[in-house]
Amino acid sequence: MSAHGTMRLLITGGSGFIGTNLVQYYLERGVALLNLDWNAPLNPAHSATWRECDLMNADALRVAFKDFAPTHVVHLAARTDTDEPVDVDAYRQNHEGTRILLAVVKERTSVERIIVTSTQFVCEAGYQPKHDQDYKPFTVYGESKRLTEQVTRDAGLTCAWALIRPTTIWGPWSLRYRDVMFKVMRKGLYFHPGRKKVVRSYGYVGNVVWQIDRMLTAPREVIDGRVFYVGDQPIDLKVWVEAVSKQLVGKPVRYIPTWLVKVLALCGDVLKVVRLPFPITSGRYRSMTTDYITPMDRTIEALGEAPFGMDEGIRETIRWYDAGSERFHAGTKKDVRALITTQV
Repeated sequence: MSAHGTMRLLITGGSGFIGTNLVQYYLERGVALLNLDWNAPLNPAHSATWRECDLMNADALRVAFKDFAPTHVVHLAARTDTDEPVDVDAYRQNHEGTRILLAVVKERTSVERIIVTSTQFVCEAGYQPKHDQDYKPFTVYGESKRLTEQVTRDAGLTCAWALIRPTTIWGPWSLRYRDVMFKVMRKGLYFHPGRKKVVRSYGYVGNVVWQIDRMLTAPREVIDGRVFYVGDQPIDLKVWVEAVSKQLVGKPVRYIPTWLVKVLALCGDVLKVVRLPFPITSGRYRSMTTDYITPMDRTIEALGEAPFGMDEGIRETIRWYDAGSERFHAGTKKDVRALITTQV
């Protein structure tokens, strides 16, 4: 029998970027799975595994769990943008949705293990947490995920559970990198801000999927109650950008002074307000010029070294990008503040 045995896997948010890769991984291994998402799958080939469901609706969740009887759950569903600057309730589906989900999980004796997704943004760039509950979020999205982690700890789960904090994840099915970086680079419009070394925590999605699988199949004591950053070891951002440029356009990256990029980013901020697309904003500028290092050693110690190298990941991503990726479109966002929710 394989490591997956008689696993029945329920994934929330399986229609998104990481979820699409996770669904494909388990379909190829013959694992029975169900994707609960309020959006249809990014990959139409996954339609048979999808069930439309809103995490804020406890009754609908209960029916889905009763019908499918999962043994394992990966909770990915969330609002992940950082567009809302003030009101954490704009991200209510993150923490309140998790609370509702975990209440349903507690009712189902079939569930043996659950992985709940948080984010590296529970701590701001440059802040190294001293322990798992040492937080310093710098956006309301990050605060919503801090609340998500607290909800998970307070849920009183009897099944095994773990929290994951994805780093900056890239790879096939990432519409963000397709639209923001790859398309711009192919048009010859990509410029990198300066040559200063900037160390970032990035992660190829194939390695993240592998790490999640290891958490689902490892002995309980390896993962239970623990927090894992998922992704790859931190790298100099220029190394990754140069590798992408080499494979995507066959040319080295062009560099321009950081002050000029900052001016362009401010222009992008203005255009964003009037909903006009622009390849760089202040948020993107900070991401390209600020170190953001996350502690990956504990993940590697517990799960092992992830299998895919950077160049292999870039090849797979470009292969997907060139295979008609423009036909795929992002799902819709809902403002949950305007919805009447069904509480547990």
